[in-house]
Amino acid sequence: MTTPTSRTHPRRWLALAVLVVPVLLTSMDISILYMAVPAITADLAPTTGQTLWILDAYGFLLAGLLITAGNVGDRIGRRRLLLLGSGLFGAASFAAALSTTPEALILSRALMGVGGATLMPSTLALIRDVFTDPDERTRAVGLWTAGFAGGAALGPIVGGGLLEFFDWGSVFLINVPVVVALMAAGALVLPEYRAERPAPLDPPSVLLSFSAVLPMVWAVKTAAEELTVTPACGIALLAGLLAGALFVRRQRRLTAPLMDVDLFANPRFTGAVLAGALMMFSLVGMMLHTAQFLQLVQGYSPLRAALLLLPVLAAVAVNSALSAGAARRWGHRTVFVAGSMVAAGGMLLLALTPTGPPTWWVLLGSALVGLGVGPVIALAVDVVVAAVNPDRAGAASAVSETANEFGAALGIAVLGTVSAVVYRSAVGRGLPDDIPGEGVEAIGSSLGAALALAEHLPHAARDLTTAAREAFVSGMAATGAVGFGLLLALALGLLVLLRRE
Repeated sequence: MTTPTSRTHPRRWLALAVLVVPVLLTSMDISILYMAVPAITADLAPTTGQTLWILDAYGFLLAGLLITAGNVGDRIGRRRLLLLGSGLFGAASFAAALSTTPEALILSRALMGVGGATLMPSTLALIRDVFTDPDERTRAVGLWTAGFAGGAALGPIVGGGLLEFFDWGSVFLINVPVVVALMAAGALVLPEYRAERPAPLDPPSVLLSFSAVLPMVWAVKTAAEELTVTPACGIALLAGLLAGALFVRRQRRLTAPLMDVDLFANPRFTGAVLAGALMMFSLVGMMLHTAQFLQLVQGYSPLRAALLLLPVLAAVAVNSALSAGAARRWGHRTVFVAGSMVAAGGMLLLALTPTGPPTWWVLLGSALVGLGVGPVIALAVDVVVAAVNPDRAGAASAVSETANEFGAALGIAVLGTVSAVVYRSAVGRGLPDDIPGEGVEAIGSSLGAALALAEHLPHAARDLTTAAREAFVSGMAATGAVGFGLLLALALGLLVLLRRE
């Protein structure tokens, strides 16, 4: 069954309210674990690599399946896929809350990513179907995008509030009642839509897309954990690059590709996709380290840390809301470049974080990142869709969504890896001499593990705690330096890529 597109849907704004819920939920779950990392580390004792996979398994499975899920939705119906995916997302969230080992939590997070992948393309496709008026559709997509960016910033705040009163499983259990309400409202309010002639799903393309991403991610994480590039890491990197090349080649030969790689020939399209991806990369990477800094270095409770992060959320939300007016007045290019420069300034502040840093310093840097990220994320989808012909808008928006999700997941993977490498190197130089060998290994795994061990070594607790916290700040500063370099390069690149308004 298809919904007619020749007339305006009478309950379109109510439908939009329902459709913003899953995008808010899925993007929030990328970052909600930031506040729970210390509690999970203390309870499950994961290694550095396992911790990064707990954070990243969700984002990478979600991003890797977005375009495939969109193709499935064309076949079985967007609303049906949304409701089925919501059920899987809720069940996996419940399983994650009950996990007793790092491996079980990683598996549950991966299943959450599979469920989340069905939600994102379904919501945007239904928005395009429900809002037949172009001006209304632009506003609706803007609100949808603001929900995505706001969810990523809101995650740590919701997580902090929950952890003040409940254990870490609560950050997953909160999804269950929301999903139940979403399924009930979606069945009542949302229309069904499926393509009349859906493009055939190409299984080799799906396999190649995962074969390109997962080996490279594994190699980066393994190299970070072992502080060396092993032959296995090198082989995995080469395998990922080869699979990526084969994927691009296959897409160019298919009449109905899984991803239309030829869209990247349009410089405005490429610029907007890169901007969205790198902004999400910076936002989630920054929020991960800021949340841990407030709790583990400054010693704030989860709730107080969450409240201190409110200015960052406000910065993202306010600038997202003002972005459309700013673009009309100054043009997309100016807004994108200015946003990149402001976010780069925030990352520079984090890179220059002094030893024994004041809380306001880190929060100011984080707020500047939020101020810069907000308008770019809010406008990126609009620029992407406007850069291509109308009949390619669906494919363009799918690529944009995928890039944003990959950017968020890579922000955790890459910046988390940089931080882990610098932390392990720095903490090893500052440890007291009488720490046993197995203790040194535990301390090098994470700041949370170091603080837990310090409680059992009263004679060395003060020196160990100081060394570990200073090492974490050094790692956080290193991520700021990487983020600054990337965002500065982005600003310069956008001057060229977005030169035509």
